[in-house]
Amino acid sequence: MATAVDLAQVTYMAPDLDAMEGFLTAFGMTKAEGSDAETLYMRGTGPQRHIHVTRKAEKQRFIGASFEMAALADLEELATFEGSGPVQESTEPGGGYEVIMHTPDGIEIKAIWGREKAEPIFDREPNLFNNIRDKNRVYDPVRAPVAPATIARLGHFVLHVRDHDETMAWFKARFNWLDSDYFLPPGQDGPIVGTFVRLDLGKQLVDHHFALILQSDWVGVHHSAFEVIDLDAVMASHDYLVEQGYASDVGVGRHLLGSQVFDYWKDPFGFRIEHYTDGDVVDADFKPGKFNGTASETTQWGNRPPLEFFQ
Repeated sequence: MATAVDLAQVTYMAPDLDAMEGFLTAFGMTKAEGSDAETLYMRGTGPQRHIHVTRKAEKQRFIGASFEMAALADLEELATFEGSGPVQESTEPGGGYEVIMHTPDGIEIKAIWGREKAEPIFDREPNLFNNIRDKNRVYDPVRAPVAPATIARLGHFVLHVRDHDETMAWFKARFNWLDSDYFLPPGQDGPIVGTFVRLDLGKQLVDHHFALILQSDWVGVHHSAFEVIDLDAVMASHDYLVEQGYASDVGVGRHLLGSQVFDYWKDPFGFRIEHYTDGDVVDADFKPGKFNGTASETTQWGNRPPLEFFQ
């Protein structure tokens, strides 16, 4: 079966690329090579050439997501599925090859392989943390300036879909994904209406999830999430974005499923976007759990999302 090894990018449409660039720069991304008047490519400090793409259009819209695959043979396999495009050269910066597919709801999913890596951007070392037992930071004071967080990588996204089971079957037939946790209706034992999924890289540790597929009465992206270096980056960036006049959405808090310390914002076009750090990592042996609470109960501490957060 074809195996995804990384979440490469999310792609949007918006009418004003300058406004999007201004926000994403304040959020902690860097404009990437290949950007022009029609397409904005933004990157993090890691080796992906770009992790957030915006194409200019009259109306804003979420287009889809791209996954990096383990081998060219994976693309050849995916191209055999009904509705898949052929293996073709990518026109995005970095080149390589791609197969374009669409979920049952029409969301574009790209499988990519062979894209050239970017030279990583220098970032500071994570701040060590002195807990009550382990004093890891000695003669090393923390000095966290109020400034944009430095985005390291794209970590996950959440899709709203019309039919959870159909969409999960579509993804699982094409990608080697594992279930991490299940969403059930609040106070009920079933049915499953959402699934957190992760990469299957055997004994290699991976994020608890890189996507959540959530059944809904509307189709689109709920949010995309980007990992920053540590808790100080989340908090200092929060203050910076407030100073720049951006309105906080939900945060700061700690998730229940995945454990991330999160901070949600809205970009100029209403798309929700998240800073996070300190998420769970697991391997292929991790067993899924079940959650049947409300949106507010997905937060352990901090600013809790409203009940309608996932609606």
